[in-house]
Amino acid sequence: MKRGFGILMHVASLPGDYGIGGFGDCYRFLDFLADAGAKYWQVLPLSPTGFGNSPYQSPAAGMLNPYFISLEELRAEGLLTEEELRGARTQDKRIDYGWLYRTRYPLLRKAYSRFRHTPAFCAYVSRGAAGDYALFMALKEKHGGAPFDRWEEKYRFADPAALDAFVAENGRELAFWHFLQYVAARQWKKVRSYAAEKGIAVIGDLPLYVAYDSADVWKNPHLFKLDEERKPVKVAGVPPDYFSAEGQLWGNPVYDYAAHEKENFAWWAQRAARALKTCDFVRIDHFRGLDRYFEIPAGGTAAEGRWEAVPHAALFRAIAEKCDISRFIAEDLGILDEGVYALRERLGVAGMSVLSFAFNGDPNNPYLPEKLGRNTVCYTGTHDNDTLMGLLAAMSAEEKARFIAGLKESLRKMKLRCFTTDDALVVSAVTEAGFACKADAFILPLQDAAFLGTEYRMNEPSTDKAENWSVRFERNRIRPVLAARLKKLAEKYRR
Repeated sequence: MKRGFGILMHVASLPGDYGIGGFGDCYRFLDFLADAGAKYWQVLPLSPTGFGNSPYQSPAAGMLNPYFISLEELRAEGLLTEEELRGARTQDKRIDYGWLYRTRYPLLRKAYSRFRHTPAFCAYVSRGAAGDYALFMALKEKHGGAPFDRWEEKYRFADPAALDAFVAENGRELAFWHFLQYVAARQWKKVRSYAAEKGIAVIGDLPLYVAYDSADVWKNPHLFKLDEERKPVKVAGVPPDYFSAEGQLWGNPVYDYAAHEKENFAWWAQRAARALKTCDFVRIDHFRGLDRYFEIPAGGTAAEGRWEAVPHAALFRAIAEKCDISRFIAEDLGILDEGVYALRERLGVAGMSVLSFAFNGDPNNPYLPEKLGRNTVCYTGTHDNDTLMGLLAAMSAEEKARFIAGLKESLRKMKLRCFTTDDALVVSAVTEAGFACKADAFILPLQDAAFLGTEYRMNEPSTDKAENWSVRFERNRIRPVLAARLKKLAEKYRR
């Protein structure tokens, strides 16, 4: 990666008029990034959201979220009317996923009813990229939105004859779901082209696991640890760490790597290649799970889990045959061991460092900015952290004093002069340390760039809070004065 900086901003959180950020809102944000001198834009997974509205729990990994489809572009194509768009506008300050579900799909169905099947669309359908997704979603509609383990038996077990009959009888419904992916892919391609014109690389996100109620598990049950009823036997999570004292129970089914190895990891290789086709770089979420992963008995607690090995040499050899591994970024946070570091070094992929974790008084803390070298992506925080302003506000007097003392020591070692007399100045000092460090890329969540508090936190792990994943930014948070300040720092530190 080239030396530069970027902003972490999920598409869903972009300012817009239709209840959730979308691809049509990306252009204004890319203009802001260009004005700020940024080289990178990092997003969260672009896939459809499922249970809990998390982009890490998708009904179809590798597909695009239909909520991101620009309604304005559909209007320009004559597929929606201005009156219909007026009914879709809202001034809600947070994303209301329930309202979106009730209103957006009927509107998209109207758009599809006016869409003519062009040769380009027919070719897209024939390629089959969205085939499993379309079939899964059409069957989900037939069963009232129920998860696949509650479907009629012939569909739950994907009986070939039953599926063939369903496809023959429900061609228009399947075409609708293909239409959503066709339009979303076409719009995202335009966004990517615009970003490239602005000299901005997009960093995507590849969740380690897929959701249980997903097309991926339903059509490939042999690749996961499921029982004869296709229920998970083992599920994913992590033992206690700094995010959760009790550990985390994610609930995703874990992979049956013996089955994957028999197929030369074809599913994984295809998934990785698709991710790198969608974005310029891709962050692998929970990278440590590709060295050893933590599996928990279904119905158990994280305390009952255990570590299992991954045949990573063969896995990444298969992936390397399909795509350029150097474009991956390893989210190497959490409980690590030498195996994780050795794997990352062998692959040559960049790792991550988070400044929110740096200033705890430990002089050997690996996240300290003066310790960071190249082939690293430095962050002030991630989507799972509180904002820096929120973090400081929640600290005790003793914790804050220790944080500021550690920060001052780093600034001294880096020969930086920054003031730390109030929380905003502390955030400015942490930001400057990130710009100044030797990491190839420095990524700021917009929350930290704009000095926003805990009400703008994206996600609190191990909770099901309604606020999770619902953050939206007002247009006045993305201002020319902020771009000018960031550009000044980028120029000062040659980013």
